[in-house]
Amino acid sequence: MENEPDHENVEQSLCAKTTEEELNKSFNLEASLSKFSYIDLDKELEFKNDLIDDKEFDIPQVDTPPTLESILNETDDEDESFVLEDPTLLNIDTIDSHSYDTSSVASSDSGDRTNLKRKKKLPDSFSLHGSVMRHSLLKGISAQIVSAADKVDAGLPTAIAVSSLIAVGTSHGLALIFDQNQALRLCLGSTSVGGQYGAISALSINNDCSRLLCGFAKGQITMWDLASGKLLRSITDAHPPGTAILHIKFTDDPTLAICNDSGGSVFELTFKRVMGVRTCESRCLFSGSKGEVCCIEPLHSKPELKDHPITQFSLLAMASLTKILVIGLKPSLKVWMTFPYGRMDPSSVPLLAWHFVAVHNYVNPMLAFCRGDVVHFLLVKRDESGAIHVTKQKHLHLYYDLINFTWINSRTVVLLDSVEKLHVIDRQTQEELETVEISEVQLVYNSSHFKSLATGGNVSQALALVGEKACYQSISSYGGQIFYLGTKSVYVMMLRSWRERVDHLLKQDCLTEALALAWSFHEGKAKAVVGLSGDASKRKAVVADRMVEILFHYADRALKKCPDQGKIQVMEQHFQDMVPVIVDYCLLLQRKDLLFSQMYDKLSENSVAKGVFLECLEPYILSDKLVGMTPQVMKDLIVHFQDKKLMENVEALIVHMDITSLDIQQVVLMCWENRLYDAMIYVYNRGMNEFISPMEKLFRVIAPPLNAGRTLTDEQVVMGNKLLVYISCCLAGRAYPLGDIPEDLVPLVKNQVFEFLIRLHSAEASPEEEIYPYVRTLLHFDTREFLNVLALTFEDFKNDKQAVEYQQRIVDILLKVMVENSDFTPSQVGCLFTFLARQLAKPDNTLFVNRTLFDQVLEFLCSPDDDSRHSERQQVLLELLQAGGIVQFEESRLIRMAEKAEFYQICEFMYEREHQYDKIIDCYLRDPLREEEVFNYIHNILSIPGHSAEEKQSVWQKAMDHIEELVSLRPCKAAELVATHFSEQIETVIKKLQNQVLLFKFLRSLLDPREGIHVNQELLQMSPCVTEQFIELLCQFSPNQVIETLQVLECYRLEETIQITQKYQLHEVTAYLLEKKGDIHGAFLIMLKALWFPLLEAMMAPQKLSGSAAPHLHPEALKSLTMQVLNSMAAFIALPSILQRILQDPVYGKGKLGEIQGLILGMLDTFNYEQTLLETTTSLLNQDLHWSLCNLRASVTRGLNPKQDYCSICLQQYKRRQEMADEIIVFSCGHLYHSFCLQNKECTIETEGQTRWTCYKCSSSNKGGKLSENSSEIKKGKTTSSQVKMSPSCHPSKGDSTVKKAASEPVLDPQQIQAFDQLCRLYRGSSRLALLTELSQNRSSESYRPFSGSQSGSAFSSIFQNENFQLQLIPPPVTED
Repeated sequence: MENEPDHENVEQSLCAKTTEEELNKSFNLEASLSKFSYIDLDKELEFKNDLIDDKEFDIPQVDTPPTLESILNETDDEDESFVLEDPTLLNIDTIDSHSYDTSSVASSDSGDRTNLKRKKKLPDSFSLHGSVMRHSLLKGISAQIVSAADKVDAGLPTAIAVSSLIAVGTSHGLALIFDQNQALRLCLGSTSVGGQYGAISALSINNDCSRLLCGFAKGQITMWDLASGKLLRSITDAHPPGTAILHIKFTDDPTLAICNDSGGSVFELTFKRVMGVRTCESRCLFSGSKGEVCCIEPLHSKPELKDHPITQFSLLAMASLTKILVIGLKPSLKVWMTFPYGRMDPSSVPLLAWHFVAVHNYVNPMLAFCRGDVVHFLLVKRDESGAIHVTKQKHLHLYYDLINFTWINSRTVVLLDSVEKLHVIDRQTQEELETVEISEVQLVYNSSHFKSLATGGNVSQALALVGEKACYQSISSYGGQIFYLGTKSVYVMMLRSWRERVDHLLKQDCLTEALALAWSFHEGKAKAVVGLSGDASKRKAVVADRMVEILFHYADRALKKCPDQGKIQVMEQHFQDMVPVIVDYCLLLQRKDLLFSQMYDKLSENSVAKGVFLECLEPYILSDKLVGMTPQVMKDLIVHFQDKKLMENVEALIVHMDITSLDIQQVVLMCWENRLYDAMIYVYNRGMNEFISPMEKLFRVIAPPLNAGRTLTDEQVVMGNKLLVYISCCLAGRAYPLGDIPEDLVPLVKNQVFEFLIRLHSAEASPEEEIYPYVRTLLHFDTREFLNVLALTFEDFKNDKQAVEYQQRIVDILLKVMVENSDFTPSQVGCLFTFLARQLAKPDNTLFVNRTLFDQVLEFLCSPDDDSRHSERQQVLLELLQAGGIVQFEESRLIRMAEKAEFYQICEFMYEREHQYDKIIDCYLRDPLREEEVFNYIHNILSIPGHSAEEKQSVWQKAMDHIEELVSLRPCKAAELVATHFSEQIETVIKKLQNQVLLFKFLRSLLDPREGIHVNQELLQMSPCVTEQFIELLCQFSPNQVIETLQVLECYRLEETIQITQKYQLHEVTAYLLEKKGDIHGAFLIMLKALWFPLLEAMMAPQKLSGSAAPHLHPEALKSLTMQVLNSMAAFIALPSILQRILQDPVYGKGKLGEIQGLILGMLDTFNYEQTLLETTTSLLNQDLHWSLCNLRASVTRGLNPKQDYCSICLQQYKRRQEMADEIIVFSCGHLYHSFCLQNKECTIETEGQTRWTCYKCSSSNKGGKLSENSSEIKKGKTTSSQVKMSPSCHPSKGDSTVKKAASEPVLDPQQIQAFDQLCRLYRGSSRLALLTELSQNRSSESYRPFSGSQSGSAFSSIFQNENFQLQLIPPPVTED
């Protein structure tokens, strides 16, 4: 279940002006109220502190209260249009109009549409609450309903109303009236009237049970006198015809009733009697045309609440399909509240129910309304001004859809879900108390009336869909009872009384559950309690008596049901399940007399039960919940645990028991024999008020081995620790092991313990015993803890004369025992003087200690001749100084001795007192145990505020002086320290690091982010030189990591870094940097060299081995392969580099070149051949270039000859426009044009800011579809034509023709292209340049494109494959100029 914040705002209205006088203040429940049904409001108020947890706050007032008309004018379906989910639900042709849907949901359509979407479920609480509801069949009424249907054709039951009488309506229009004894008193109406009016669809009985209203399926209403059985009124015009009566309700005013029809309208019926004539006036409260109301509920008050101030308003709650309305019928019609539903399943049924509840000592009506799976509670109150306030309480979230909601009392509600299961819920805690299946009732549903089948089914789809689960008239409540109308029966349900609920569990043999339920009644925590009255003590006494009876029955049952035979473990398990329940409830009821007398005697008949009983007492004894057992039970308890060898349990029990009634000596003996020292001390202290004897017994055990110098056993160590704790407790006034010593004994106990400790000799001392044996023993056992005990004791001492004497006496004894004895270690001696320093440092110190003793201790701890326990002596001296002992020494002498003894922590302590922080750095660096902590120390001094600038500067200067030590210690820490505090002095630090290895480590920690220091690299003020210096060191000390490091570094220059890597011949790194620079070709060459030389080495290695070992099997093959490698290398690597690499080899560098003579000669021959080939190729290329340029020049300088003397566009002589400033344009194709004509034909092209002409005829012929001309036609110049301009004043003629040539361009113009084509045609065949190019391409393809041979097409066709190819060795022809 979910709880939302209480008292949310609900739309409400304030009271308008009224002529009535001010009403009294809110009704107070302190006035006496009479009992009604099963609930008593006085009793409810007595439980208010435990059960009522509502929190209220007033709802803010709205600006303008809504009126009834504004509500009526609102459309109900304004959020979304209604869509019928299942059209077959309204198939009225298949429904018998007389059946009235009396089949049970559980037997037919018991599925809930929305049941599968639930997420939460209430827990099953049967074990907590038992059976809360009692349901029974009213056999008399059920039999007579069936009989009436058979004998008088009354039909099936359709509606029920309950008051002091029970009225049942039938499908044939009869109303059967039964009294409280289930006797049929009246049969109202007749089947003939039923045939005219239809079935009874609604019933209502007024408050005094004198009138009955019957609503019919065809819309008529009748009123009957229940005393005489007379028909008083037959009303046919109270509402529109053709609609069934869904609800009819009397109000508290017997002359006023409310009816609701299947049209969704609500009417107020006012009954009057004038001059003996009974009349009925009808007034529409809510019109179905504005929204269909399907549920109404007037507020009814009990007779004892008739004077409640809220009753005068005659409140009426109405539920439409989209909202809830609360209106007041008196003194005038007024809307007090509206509340919208929100989105929900349209098939869910709206429900309303009123009830008076007590909240904060006031009784007010509460309205419960729900639709679907959420129940809302609205508390209605009237304030002093007469206005009604509505506050929302906690709402209830369920996991099922509801079809009925009924109050059974102010704290308990009963819900019926859509699969006919009853759920009993406590409203305050929202806890589900019980779930009951009632499918056997065969509940009657009112679906036919909501569909108005008797009048033709003229209702909306939405109302018909809601009516599928409507059972408003089948369930009625009265006096704490709920009546359910079935097709052939009537059932009644009510709350069981508390005793009945307990007995119900007992009948089911659930004794444990019955006791738990009874205890909840005893504690006032039970829900839905009925039958307990009186004050709290009286109620507890009644319940306790019943619980005692159940416990006796439970004990008898435990003994009776015990297995008579079988394993002992089975019997033990049986009693372990049963006996603890008896013990628990006897102690809860505070009935130790019952537990240790009757119950113990009864269970003692069985030895196993007796043992289990005694073991059950243990947790109660240990938690101090069980005090004051009888001596016999205590004795049996100890004996039982002792027999089971559970001595630790015995000790724990003894220290929680009152053992004064036992045999003390016997218990002490048992404790000592079984080493139960806590129990022994407890018995001595509590049983005999003896505190010294336990100490003496424990000292006798631990003193001999300590005096003899032997190691204590574990048992003796435990005894010594207990002795120390015991002494501490006694001196502090606390009892051991728990509790406190009685106040009157505290001073006496302290004095006794002190006197015992400072005894000069023990009681049974031997002649060899040293003085003060007890103090000596405790100091030897645990010096530190014993001195701590004394320190705590001194804290509690008062400054009286006796206390001062005791303290000084103890101190003198300690000094005498430890200083004059060499048996104690430096740590023990240091603990003593630390203890003394703390005592002397107190402001109210009264102790006196000779200062010379402190000097002796200092000499002892700082003795340079003794290297043993160096750390221990230093730690002891440090504790002594920190405890205040520094005032006992001369500081300069202390520092000298500490430095001499290498007590660097002591030096640090002294330097820190003098603020000499720079010297502390030396202390850390000299101390091998703490040298790595120096970094944190420097960082703290430089970071934490509170230190002066001079102090920080001195610390930093000291750090700089020791920078090499710091870097060698932890390079990462040193780099982080420098980068954090002095990033601007990094170059200074680098200069101080002369050792290249340390410098490399420092720079790597500083610059390489993978080292893990958390420094923002952007904040480091470093030049690229630092990074490049680090890269150079990296090349020296870790060349394999250079590439990985360069990938994460940022601040370096590529050119300088490339020089560094080339210097150290790191080819792969150089290639990476060249690639990063963008020089892919250079990177490739570097990598190529890196690949060729290893290959050469691999080929030459076997030949080296063959010279020193046995000759190789295939020397010639190896030489041939080596020559191929060298020849291939020569194309990519310079010959001097290859020779240098060969000659640098140790094998060939000794002057014997015979092995490689052939290789070198072969390389030289290859070099000579390639040199000759290069010179020849260059000469050929130069000749071809000269010849080509000469021919191009001749072609370009040659003039153009027009084919005709007229314009090819206007067909006129070119001389006709001589008078105009027009130019003549001649193209290389032979066509001639006027410039004006070409402009009109748009034969111009803009290219790079210049205007060029195109031949109109040639271009138009290309556009006309001659795009498929062969290459020879294109070469003739028809598509691209050169042009010549002629001015009109200079016309071409035989003798005088001046031709203007177009301006030259940086690229070949069409004329030059044509000349080149003519040159190619003139020299028929491939040029030598083309041959060389082809050869070069073929070689390249063979080297780098192994699959090029499979490629085909014109793009890859070779001139050598042409069948017309002829190799011409003659020089090219000379073209005439």
